[in-house]
Amino acid sequence: MSELLGQPVEAAAGLTVRGADAVDRAAPASIREAVTADDVPGRLVAKDPTLWGPEAEAEARIRLGWVDTHTRSRELLPQLAELTSELGDLDHVVLCGMGGSSLAPEVIARTLGRPLTILDTTDPGQVRAALADRLERTVVVVASKSGSTVETDSQRRAYWQAFLDAGMSEAEAGRHFVIVTDPGSPLATTAAEMGAFTVLADPNVGGRFSALTAFGLVPTALAGVEVTELLDQADALAGSLTAERDNPALALGAALGAAATGGRDKVALVSDGTGIDGLGDWAEQLIAESTGKSGIGILPVVVESPNGPGTSGEDVLTISYGGALTVGEPGGGAPTVGEAGGGTPDVAVNGPLGAQFLAWEYAIAIAGVVLGIDAFNQPNVTESKENTNKILDSGAPTEQPSFTEGAIEVYTPAGVPNDLAGALRWLVDNLGGDGYLAVMAYLDRITDADAARLRPMLAEAAGRPVTFGWGPRFLHSTGQYHKGGPQVGSFLQVTGTVDVDLPVPGKPYSFGELQAAQAAGDRQALADRKRPVLRLHLTDRSAGVAQLLEVTGALPKRR
Repeated sequence: MSELLGQPVEAAAGLTVRGADAVDRAAPASIREAVTADDVPGRLVAKDPTLWGPEAEAEARIRLGWVDTHTRSRELLPQLAELTSELGDLDHVVLCGMGGSSLAPEVIARTLGRPLTILDTTDPGQVRAALADRLERTVVVVASKSGSTVETDSQRRAYWQAFLDAGMSEAEAGRHFVIVTDPGSPLATTAAEMGAFTVLADPNVGGRFSALTAFGLVPTALAGVEVTELLDQADALAGSLTAERDNPALALGAALGAAATGGRDKVALVSDGTGIDGLGDWAEQLIAESTGKSGIGILPVVVESPNGPGTSGEDVLTISYGGALTVGEPGGGAPTVGEAGGGTPDVAVNGPLGAQFLAWEYAIAIAGVVLGIDAFNQPNVTESKENTNKILDSGAPTEQPSFTEGAIEVYTPAGVPNDLAGALRWLVDNLGGDGYLAVMAYLDRITDADAARLRPMLAEAAGRPVTFGWGPRFLHSTGQYHKGGPQVGSFLQVTGTVDVDLPVPGKPYSFGELQAAQAAGDRQALADRKRPVLRLHLTDRSAGVAQLLEVTGALPKRR
């Protein structure tokens, strides 16, 4: 190990992890020493499915392909080159995908400055806006591992109908689609019927570990990314993964495990401004869905700065991420998070994006070993889906607001104050000492983007970690943690009136009805766990968001 600013630095292939050793050494017993004594690093690289216990063995046996998928993914490169050439006149790339199928491509495109439209929503306004954007020049990448994801199927149907309505034949419409799915999935069959291009993904890699498979590479290659560089960066790191020292991925995994077992089971994720954009949103799913089960887990909180609202507390570990550091003069080359209004993070992870993907995947697998959970399943994700399907089949139950204030209908449990500020105070004041608040916004994340400002405002008032997720996107991410992790969460759900709905072609429901059913299904799953849920429905979205921000900004800090 080397030293940077007086802190140990693990480094390999341009990836550095700073501060992790201090976190591990602060634990009652070193996690790193324990996992290396049991040769966990070597066994993980060898794809040993027994690492996570006998109950997880069957799942792990078919989910460890991510360890070296960056090598096998090189087989895709000729196909990607041919596909890019074939689609040369279609220069507007739209990705229809959820969770792991969209989060990694979004990070890649944002970081490398390539245009990629991400459609990971059922909000009719956001879908309609996408359909109206350069349709004749659009290639739609439909990405679903299972091939049965309802959001992705609905988006595919909407684009197919839009192409036909624009005067295209079915054969012409088929040329505008690229399908990415597992071999043998229902979507693979549909792709053949559509006459669409098909790229089969690695079936031994789970969705949230799929950044360096076809799910991450196909849409970004079509958007102009030199994806070979991502594979090279991961390959360069791979040689360090069996080492006991100079293994930054092991250092990160040991720090996560040590912090969580020592009571620091919330992880604040923050960009340090050195060149990687949005990695926190991808890592959020990886951490929450991999660890949040069996009543335990690590809660990821994507924040604005290392000492921003809600990052303080004995149960919070702060991790910054960014591009590669240039270590020159003594004291130089450290992340500049302080210049962005933050302080010094507990752990800093810096390096090229391809190496970051592999390092975080490896680290969270290590953390799963430490926590004794199956890092590769997501047992509670289907619950909200099943609730949604029941509501779509039988209709949503009739609900009456407890009261209406301005542009906001408020739905509260009994005994909650009948004013918006009072209802929000009730939600904040009832957070336990180890609790967190999750804001779940079933809105348009483009036109209603200001809703995300609720996170720091509520965190300031609560003095506790607050997460923010766009629905239904978060259902494929933190939604697993909400139901399977420690039952200490409180929940603020924000929905909005749909002014102009959009039918889902071939289905008996619209996008607006699907979005409403998803929100209701998730509320039901949380209510079944007796968790506090406050629902706010915006009868006018623009006015409602502005009103909610004004009221939230005036909330006093919790004593």
